[in-house]
Amino acid sequence: MSEAAPAEEPPMADAPAAEAAPEAEESAPEALPIPEEDRATFDSIGLSEEIVKAVVESGYRHPTPIQEQAIPHVLMGRDVLGCAQTGTGKTASFVLPMLDILTGSRAKARMPRSLILEPTRELALQVAENFEKYGKYLKLNHALLIGGESMNDQRDVLEKGVDVLIATPGRLLDLFDRGRVLLADCKVLVIDEADRMLDMGFIPDVERIVSMLPLLRQTLFFSATMAPEIRRLADAFLSNPKEITVARPASVATTITTGLAYVQPFDKREALRRLIRREQVTNALIFCNRKIDVDILYKSLKKHGFSVGALHGDMDQSQRFATLNAFKAGELQLLVCSDVAARGLDIGGLSHVFNFDVPFHSEDYVHRIGRTGRAGREGHAYTIATADDARNVAAIEKLTGKPIPLLGIVGLEPVTDAEIQEALTSTRRGRGRASLARRPDRRDGGRGRPERGRRDAPDRAPRPEGPEEIVAEAPARRERPERRPRSEAQEGRDANRRDRAPRGDRDAQPSEFALREAAMRDLPPREREAPRPDRDYRNRDRRDELGPPVQGFGDLVPAFMLIPIPRPRRAAAPAAVEAAPEVDAA
Repeated sequence: MSEAAPAEEPPMADAPAAEAAPEAEESAPEALPIPEEDRATFDSIGLSEEIVKAVVESGYRHPTPIQEQAIPHVLMGRDVLGCAQTGTGKTASFVLPMLDILTGSRAKARMPRSLILEPTRELALQVAENFEKYGKYLKLNHALLIGGESMNDQRDVLEKGVDVLIATPGRLLDLFDRGRVLLADCKVLVIDEADRMLDMGFIPDVERIVSMLPLLRQTLFFSATMAPEIRRLADAFLSNPKEITVARPASVATTITTGLAYVQPFDKREALRRLIRREQVTNALIFCNRKIDVDILYKSLKKHGFSVGALHGDMDQSQRFATLNAFKAGELQLLVCSDVAARGLDIGGLSHVFNFDVPFHSEDYVHRIGRTGRAGREGHAYTIATADDARNVAAIEKLTGKPIPLLGIVGLEPVTDAEIQEALTSTRRGRGRASLARRPDRRDGGRGRPERGRRDAPDRAPRPEGPEEIVAEAPARRERPERRPRSEAQEGRDANRRDRAPRGDRDAQPSEFALREAAMRDLPPREREAPRPDRDYRNRDRRDELGPPVQGFGDLVPAFMLIPIPRPRRAAAPAAVEAAPEVDAA
């Protein structure tokens, strides 16, 4: 229930009530505030005393709107389809009732009683922390199956029996294929962040996992957006669900102050640095679209003296956890990350979110800025865009239903309205569509400044613009000589023949071919038929295939090859035999 209550807050009764009040107002911003005595509490929605005690100790007394509507239906055993914006407490709406449902029974070895599917490792780890925090007075155990961890340790935990299994689809299928986990006794299935599952391509794996579960089960389906594909998945997985929609899908929380700054492409890093210095940033997430951009921006901010870390999917799991824990502990002020951290991460008191790149998918914008302004706190989300991002910005504004306020950054070259309109109406796609003519020379460091020594240089001659001028300045085409009549051409050839030397004079001197033929006639027949080494083309190709010629050892002769070999003495015996008859004859 990280969205509902940060763990580091003291168990105060008045402060949580004041913090939860804005959340209730989010669902109905035009309604009058509900009096404190008329608001629902966690003990009035059917939760057990042990769970309510753990929640109150975490600092909260009143549930959020989605928690107040979803928890009673989950306790009744109905399927639930929940759709609410980020930061409204969706995680607690299934964690708390699951703890109550699973109390009083024990799990069998390798057969978990409930399953929670999460798209990312960080979100799975966060849900596991919530079970530990809010189930500390219950005798329930859980297992975390994520990539990057020891599979043997996870196997040992499953052998002891697990009440709650929190897993990512890939690692769960790996252990299932090895026979380490059985899903025949799973009674509760939770699919969290279903839209993120769809974006990451996990839907085929999720469908296979659902096919392994028993038909008689309770399914809880939660998503921040409700695209048509998500609706079809919900219809396939759920049975007569209770649909709960707290706020309009893909809406931005009213506690978040947003802003949009248009800059030139070569000024994006400078614009980010000026925004960070201008705003009172306690801690901030900086989102990039690509992993390579995360590394580049991290090195740039590190070079300029900022306390910054990096987080993306190509990092080792231990390194990702260490960086995230350092950021949560306040050791790092800025965290440059990709969309792997845009879903589900709950960082207490996150003050700012910066979009260094405008997301390609408009739904990702809602999830990115939803990391701040959570639990009724005030947050700030600023986006840095170029003229080429105008279409993506228009898609975001269409999804959220309201325009993003424009910001101005003093000292940077502005983007004109004409450039933005050109990018909106242009049929070309991709980078550099509207700023090819304004792209600075790389030799000046990407700042668009004139090179030293060239400011006073004379201007070059203007290039021709119209097609008529280009045709006029084109080099003259070489004209072909006119053909002469056939009779004149024949006379010219006859004159050339008369100018040549007589044939007899030319034959008087033997040619090189004739001299070679005469030399070949003097050779023996065998040598005459043997091919010349330089003309043996077939064997030359074969020699090339065998590689370079073999070279000798030189001075590096092995010692065993220097050992003298004794000569055989067989020749001495016949000599002695021949000498014997001579003696007898004497």
